[in-house]
Formats: sequence, C-alpha cells, structure tokens
Amino acid sequence: MNWRWTELVFLIILCILGLKPSFINGATDPADASALRVLYTSLNSPSQLTQWNANGDDPCGQSWKGVTCSGSRVTEINLSGLGLSGSLGYQLSSLTSLTNLDVSNNNIGGEIVYQLPPNLHRLNLARNNFNKGIPYSVSLMTTLQYLNISHNQLQDPLIDMFGQLTSLSTLDLSFNSLSGNLPQSFSSLSGISTMYLQNNQFTGTIDVLANLPLDNLNVENNHFTGWIPELLKNINLQTNGNSFSSGPAPPPPPGTPPATRRNRNRNSGSNSPSNGGSGEGEKSGISGGGIAGIIISVLVVGAIVAFFLVRRKSKRSSTDIEKLDNQPLQPLKMNAAQETKSEETSSTLFPTTFDTSAAINLKPPPIDRHKSFDEDDFSKRAVVKKASAAPINVKSYSIADLQMATGSFNVENLLGEGSFGRVYRAEFDDGKILAVKKINSSALPRELSEDFTEIVSKVSQLHHPNITELVGYCSEHGQHLLVYEFQKNGSLYDFLHLSDEYNKPLIWNSRVKIALGTARALEYLHEVCSPSLVHRNIKSANILLDAELSPHLSDSGLESFVPNEDQALDHNARSGYTAPEVTMSGQYTLKSDVYSFGVVMLELLTGRKPFDSSRARSEQSLVRWATPQLHDIDALAKMVDPELKGLYPVKSLSRFADVIALCVQTEPEFRPPMSEVVEALVRLVQRANMSKRTFGNENVSSPRADSTGGEDTP
Repeated sequence: MNWRWTELVFLIILCILGLKPSFINGATDPADASALRVLYTSLNSPSQLTQWNANGDDPCGQSWKGVTCSGSRVTEINLSGLGLSGSLGYQLSSLTSLTNLDVSNNNIGGEIVYQLPPNLHRLNLARNNFNKGIPYSVSLMTTLQYLNISHNQLQDPLIDMFGQLTSLSTLDLSFNSLSGNLPQSFSSLSGISTMYLQNNQFTGTIDVLANLPLDNLNVENNHFTGWIPELLKNINLQTNGNSFSSGPAPPPPPGTPPATRRNRNRNSGSNSPSNGGSGEGEKSGISGGGIAGIIISVLVVGAIVAFFLVRRKSKRSSTDIEKLDNQPLQPLKMNAAQETKSEETSSTLFPTTFDTSAAINLKPPPIDRHKSFDEDDFSKRAVVKKASAAPINVKSYSIADLQMATGSFNVENLLGEGSFGRVYRAEFDDGKILAVKKINSSALPRELSEDFTEIVSKVSQLHHPNITELVGYCSEHGQHLLVYEFQKNGSLYDFLHLSDEYNKPLIWNSRVKIALGTARALEYLHEVCSPSLVHRNIKSANILLDAELSPHLSDSGLESFVPNEDQALDHNARSGYTAPEVTMSGQYTLKSDVYSFGVVMLELLTGRKPFDSSRARSEQSLVRWATPQLHDIDALAKMVDPELKGLYPVKSLSRFADVIALCVQTEPEFRPPMSEVVEALVRLVQRANMSKRTFGNENVSSPRADSTGGEDTP
C-alpha cells in the first residue's frame, strides 16, 4: 500500500514538472495572438495554415505553421510559397517582437498595409500582387536590414522616407512599375551593399547613389538619364536599358571636394584624388582635374583651420566675442541658402493628386552651432547654458515692434483667445498684416520656456500649403510670441457656426475641399515629418480659411504646449473632439488626431457643433448622435446641414460619410492612417462629377473679425 502511495505521489510530481514548462511556453502574448487571428482571417482562412484558428489564443503553444516564438512573443513568421491570397490585415503593428516576416511567393494583394511590425530585421513581400506604393511606416523601421518587395505591381513614386534606415544592407524593388526620381534620402543608406531597382519606370539620374558603399547595383530597364557616377564603375553594376549619356561627364561645380569617401571603410576601390575625371588623363602623372582637386582641397583645409582659429580666439573674452560678433554670418548665409532650396522643394508638395515624392526630413538642426545672440541677451549672460539653433528663415521681432503693430495689444485687434493665449491682428508700417499669438505663461512652463527657440526652430521648418506658416517670433523679457501669416476668412468654426449677413454658407464643393486640404496637412505631420508630429488640437477653430477658402491648419508643431492635466482633458472631452482613449489615459497619438479630424468632417457634413448643450440630450454629442446614421442613406439626407439646401451629389455625400465612420471608430487601431483618408477623399473628388448647381463663388470674404490664431471661440 505504501508503495502505491509513493508511486502515485511520484506520478503527480512528474505531471506537475512536465506540464509546467508547457504551460509557460504555451501562454502566447494576447496582442500577438490577436494579430495572428486577424492575419489568418485576412488571408481568407487558408487550410494550408495548419493549426491556425480564427479563435485560437495560443499560436506559440499550439505550434501554428510558420510561426516561431521566444517565450510568449512571436519572433518570426515564414509563410513563403504556400499559395496564400487575401491581404495582410490591419493589426501587424502589434507584433512588436517580430524580427522576420516572410510572405513571399504567394498571391497576396491590395495595398501594403501601413500597420507593419515596427521592429523587423527582415521583410520579404516578393512575388505577390501588392499594388500602389510603399507605406511610410517602413521609414520608422530603423532596425531593418533586408527589404524585398520585388515582383509585385507597385507603381507610385517612392516617398522620400529612407533617411533613418541606416541598418539596411539589401533593398530589392525590382520588377514593379515604380515611377519618378530616386528619393534624396537614398543617400543616407550608409549600410547598403546590394540594391536592385531593375525593371521599373524610374526617371532622372542615379547621382544620389554615387557615394553609397554598394557592392551590387542593378538599374537595368528604367528611364534613367544623365551620367553614370564614376565611383559606381568600380562595383558590380548593371545599367542596360536606360538612356544614360555617353562621353565624359561634366566637371563638378567649383569647390566640390573629390568624392572618394564612399570607400573609406572598404578594402577595394581606388583612392586616387583624380577619381572625379573620366579616366582619360591617366597617361600623365596627375591630370588637370587632379591638380584642381589638390588646390581646392588645400583651400578647403585652409578655410577650416582659419574657421577653428577664429572660434578658438572667440572664446577668450566677452570683448573678443563682441568684436567678432559678425564672424558666424558666413555659415549662416550658407545654411539659409540651403534652407531656401529646401523651401522651394517643399512648395511642390501635395498637388491635386497626392504625391509624397518630395517629402522632407524635419529633424531639428544641430544645437550650439550657429546660435545668434541679440545685445540684450548677451549683456545679461556671457555664457549660455542651453544654446539652441535659432530659426534661420524666421524673423526675430522685438516686443516694441509687436506693440506698435497691435496698438499695444489693444482689445480692438483681438482675433481670438484659447488655451495657448490670445491672438491679435498686427499691421506693420509696410502695410503687411500678420497675426501675433501671445502665449500664456501657464501654457509655457519654465522648462519649456528655456527651449522656446528650439520649439520655434522646429515649427519654422513646417512647410506645407495647408499649414499656417510661421513667419516670426519674439522672446524678450519673459514674453513668448509667435507671428503667423494672416488668413482673410477666419476659421472654419466661424463659417459653420457664426454665420451672419456678411457670410455666405459653405457650398458642398468647398466643404470637400476643406476636408481634403486638412487631411493633407495631417498626413504631412504624421507621415512625412520625421519624427511624426501629433497635433493634439484638431478642431474647426484651428482650421483657417484664406481668400479662396483653402484650409490652413494652425498650431501645428505646438504639441508641447498642450497640457495633459485633468482640467484640460475635461475641457477637451466636453468640446467633443477628443478621442475616447485620450479621455481615459491622457495620451495623445496619431490615431487620436484621426478621430478629431473625423469630428471636423462631421461638422462639415451636418453644420452642427461637436457638443451642443442647447440641443436635446440625445443630440448633444455629435458623434454619438450621428454615427449610427452614417450608413443609412435616408437618415443621412436628414442629417445634412440645412444651409446646403439639398445642393450636393448623393453619392459624394455617402462616400464622405463612409470616411467619417472610419475615422471616429471607438477603437483606435481600427482607424485608418491619414494617407488612406487622403486617398479616399481624392477618389471622392475624382469620382464625384459634381453637379454644376453645386458650384458657387468660393472667393468669399468677410468683413467680420478675421482671425488666424486658430484658438477656441468664445
């Protein structure tokens, strides 16, 4: 009997020891399990994915086909060559531990989803049916080493988004229909060794690739022109099927140093200073180009030495600093020219059909390089504790300048007042009219006050046709002010909710135009700026209208000023714009911006305020009242702003409502990225065939109080 009890206890211990590791390994992270269930459903629940289940919650423990785990997290998914169809779903971004995703050699189609796993090392989507372009989310995958999207149906121009992919060693975009010029950010691919671009529709030159550490490059069968850079002729290069120019390349511009740094960490390649030539001068010891290069190099080195001697001398005393106060103007002028060129490039952003090929990187300039001091500031402190690069393209105003222009901030020039401060109309001696935002001290805590010029520098680099342009700033005597361009027709809030005898109602076309322009502004902040900018304060009062009723989003880049205190959140929640998750957690995200934009679209559709306590209780919250009716065409017709008097295309109205429904979903992960919202609105405009009777005079002007501060309305 004792033996039987001993045996029983022993068996129980074995079972416990045997089951415990299995239980631990089998407990898959819930977010990972959910993402795989969505992927399985999006791939049309294929039978070849054995063990996969639309209701399964333990892919790691149940050994789902192609899934590799480490502990409870999914680290690899390899579904190559399984004949899969459908799409990749919308929840892959939850797979934060995934390092390898391979779905190559299948029949998966549609757009490449924006919500890709963020920490991938390898991404292989080759030989499928993906169309359109590469999503901007790829630019955030800083650990990516291998990217293969070859043999698909991609056709859009490449977004200029490769600046942070310094770990990427292999890029294969071959056998697609990608068009446009190669993005400038390709030049930042400092780890690239292999690049396949053949069989596309690329145009322009390949100069941007000249200094990359490439071993293999294939650009065959495109529409490239210009000359093949000399440095690329020493690698495994394939160039057939293009229109490259023959003969010697033109000499580089005067002052250009020899481009030999590409091979600085490599054992192969020539280090000759005469590499910039075409090779025809090899018979003599040093060619004319080589001599010119040596002379230029000597001059450059001399200039650098002189520059550092001046800087060294400038540190000796405050008197010396005052004497050499104008010395840094040389590099400042150079940067201003570069910045002007960047502005000219960015002015071509976002034409009627969305084109992100001219996207720009908006990283703040390096600090403590070209700090400019005014006399008052310098007299107070000879040593600046926290220097910041002053904005180059933005004018610095004095308090006296702005007092004169605003009549000492007279209430008669007050345009609006909100959580950031008051906004005043400012008229200067030259007749120019601008808007001055005087920031409240409560909106700018002491720690942010010290960083004000850095904030201004960041905001001054935002250039987009639908974003209110910063033209100046003032930081004196503890006061902080921002000077913006002036928008003639005030805010969208005014047009929708404060109509008077001077204001004509917005026609349908104008409303669609305002929605599309605002969406493009948000897309720029979310998907073009690097890092992405969350606006946090999207509302109709912050959408300003110019003489042609084109929208300009204000307060962009000022997210640091938006407090997270409970009082502010309560106020925003009552305003009706705030996403549910922000009210709960206090955390603003790109998706909470999308929600707020959806509320603005609802305002445009219905003409109602987001929250209106004067209405019946069931209709006070615009989102709660409108959302259940957005897909009911009869109810939708009753919701439309009466000011439209029925002058709108029914199909256009229905598609507009569909976009709203996507944006104001309760769960943030189901809301689309702004690039998809833009595409949907562009398609709406293209398909609408709007009736002539919906067109009217869009050059509306209101003598009523114009505004440009984008602040809360009283």
